[in-house]
Amino acid sequence: MNFSHGSHDEHRARARRVREASAAAGCDVAILGDLQGPKIRIQRFAKGFVKLKDGQDFALDASRDENGGDKTGVGLTYPELANDVKAGDTLLLDDGRIVLDVVAVEGGVIHTRVRVGGRLSNNKGINLRGGGLSTGALTDKDREDIRLAAEIGVDYLAVSFPRSADDIRQARALLEEAGGEAGIVAKIERAEALEVIDEIIDASDVIMIARGDLGVEIGDAELPAAQKSLIHEARVRDTIVITATQMMESMIENPIPTRAEVFDVANAVLDGTDAVMLSGETAVGKYPVKVVKAVNAICKEAEKQRSVRHSDHRINMRFEYVDEAIAMAAMYTANHSGAAAIAALTESGATTKWMSRISSGLPIYAMTQHEKTRRRVKLYRGVYPVDFPIQTTSHARANITAVEILKKHHVVEDGDLVIITKGDLMGDGGGTNAMKIVEVGNLVQPVD
Repeated sequence: MNFSHGSHDEHRARARRVREASAAAGCDVAILGDLQGPKIRIQRFAKGFVKLKDGQDFALDASRDENGGDKTGVGLTYPELANDVKAGDTLLLDDGRIVLDVVAVEGGVIHTRVRVGGRLSNNKGINLRGGGLSTGALTDKDREDIRLAAEIGVDYLAVSFPRSADDIRQARALLEEAGGEAGIVAKIERAEALEVIDEIIDASDVIMIARGDLGVEIGDAELPAAQKSLIHEARVRDTIVITATQMMESMIENPIPTRAEVFDVANAVLDGTDAVMLSGETAVGKYPVKVVKAVNAICKEAEKQRSVRHSDHRINMRFEYVDEAIAMAAMYTANHSGAAAIAALTESGATTKWMSRISSGLPIYAMTQHEKTRRRVKLYRGVYPVDFPIQTTSHARANITAVEILKKHHVVEDGDLVIITKGDLMGDGGGTNAMKIVEVGNLVQPVD
């Protein structure tokens, strides 16, 4: 849900429809709420747009009438921009389509010369090449939207334009204060975020590689290397990663993707991303169902490649928690035992998140009684939630029940090996401390 658009009542209605539809379909669906953040924009033109010519002068002036823009200049939504730029800086408007060179800053007016012109319409965004804008990550609107996110129970909350780990911690504190329990997503959009990326990753549950604004700030040529590095760093630090923006842009208008878009999606999967994200393709595109099917097919085919089915993740590192050690042991066993599936009995989903960091062709089934956990793990690569109400403290009976569920869903059959991880079956999170390999059709029967 993009909180940049729509009223609070509209978002409440959409959340309700999602929950009702998912319940009717018998599947778990996670909702991500996306905060607008401090998007710096121009104001509006008297005629709706202007056509800028290369070499002409153009002024950005926060004191100008908000509807009075013309070919000489336009107003700003962020008056402090004049304090953040100086002569010689480069401003990029409308996702980099318009390029302005700053000539001088006088009395709050930014005087520029058009390097790359074109059609410029109302409310387009502004980026500073190289980053360095002083605006904070959370606006007053964001604070109101955080309270809404807690009210409707989003599963993830995305923070736009964070510059530091403190921005993430502030959003988490505000969400918790409002009674929310969502995972926090850091949208990597600013150049300066890359300078402290380890701290931002550690403070977040998920990072999103928001390639639109990030590409504008660091330059498109640097973006592929940055994307690969961000995916790698997120996985190394046991964090979920989403790759976003223009994945299948041509399908906004066309029923099939370009070959370049197919390669783009597949390469993100091969590099280890947990999710690829569609935006305009499904929000305003002509073929929303076709684009989802196309991305699905590409991801499935990419995941068949041997390079994404084996891993040496954290092989030389110390595990800090018992459940992390069990998760890592289960995945390495899975890759070398010929098992057919992994059943992880989990409360919080943490064990399955650690498992999902290991490349493997095996499906990981997150078996939990908690609906919120089932929705949360939907973002974890290779993890599938299963409703598993724990009504016993018998390990033997829990094993049998888990395997029966997998058989019911035609995941395994007699003779298959299943890896089961679980704790002491007391309903406490973070308690996974055991791994067992069982043969379907040959399980130890419980003693009542």
